Amino acid sequence: MTLVSDLVELGGAGIAITEFGRADAEPAGPCVVRIGVHRDGPLPKRELETFDILLSADPDAPRPWISTPKADENLAALAEGVKRQPVAAAVCAQVLRLTLKGSFEEALALESLAYSMLLASEGFAGWRAATPPRERSDDDAPRVEVEAGDDGIVIRLNRPARRNAFDARMRDDLAEALSFAIDHPDAPPVVLCGAGPAFSAGGDLDEFGRAGDVGLAHLIRTLRSPARLAQALGERLSVRLHGACVGAGIEVPAAAARVSAAAGAYFRLPEVSMGLIPGAGGTASIPRRIGRHRATYMAISGVDIDLPTALAWGLVDAEAPAP
Repeated sequence: MTLVSDLVELGGAGIAITEFGRADAEPAGPCVVRIGVHRDGPLPKRELETFDILLSADPDAPRPWISTPKADENLAALAEGVKRQPVAAAVCAQVLRLTLKGSFEEALALESLAYSMLLASEGFAGWRAATPPRERSDDDAPRVEVEAGDDGIVIRLNRPARRNAFDARMRDDLAEALSFAIDHPDAPPVVLCGAGPAFSAGGDLDEFGRAGDVGLAHLIRTLRSPARLAQALGERLSVRLHGACVGAGIEVPAAAARVSAAAGAYFRLPEVSMGLIPGAGGTASIPRRIGRHRATYMAISGVDIDLPTALAWGLVDAEAPAP
């Protein structure tokens, strides 16, 4: 193996690319996103844990690889993303290296601590300055509907005009609904779905960075975590996805026992491009479905993952009819 790219240095963070099948090189430092590239021949089977992302030209490359016929374009896009947000990319890689080494709850705590720290970073401040929040007058309607019947409980995200964007109220309403389901004496099956054209287009960008106390925000995020409650429901919870499933719109569902999605659904983690990391449980839930290498690729590349890929990776369990 050999280091073939320049190291994009900024505060010790950057990207290192290793081509398999060439001479050995010194391993990259702990703040560097480490990418391994396989272009031809048998797939390497050793030392894969050294890397954060693994790209292969083999169209049938199994987990933990990402199959890509355009490795150089992919590498250039990853390098540019890391160059724009080197601190967030490095923190994301570090968090994902650790997330499977502890319990789900420990992984959530690690994610929230890192997310809160990045809220005070220059990378996030730069994104926020370039994307100023808009002042909106929003209605007081509940963000989540709960229907409890003989067949079980249906929990529905209900902010369709905003494509079910997650704001603090939706997080709190969803946490309350999931807690209700957990505490139900009959332990009925639970379905989580979304009203309107998308399950959820992700976090409400107009709320990002508004927490006055990032330490308190960490505690609130930990105590009111829908992903933690979704995971606690175990086999009782099924999620039905459609349309955009971005940020929290896939981070929370990935914690469920069963996830189905309608044709046309797509999945994306955009947070690193904002100077953050996934903060709704995604660094805990998504690696437990698809492995940390593919989760790191999703987070740092920010690319859309289509439904066939999500099914092949195990991010989604089955295709479902449109709602």
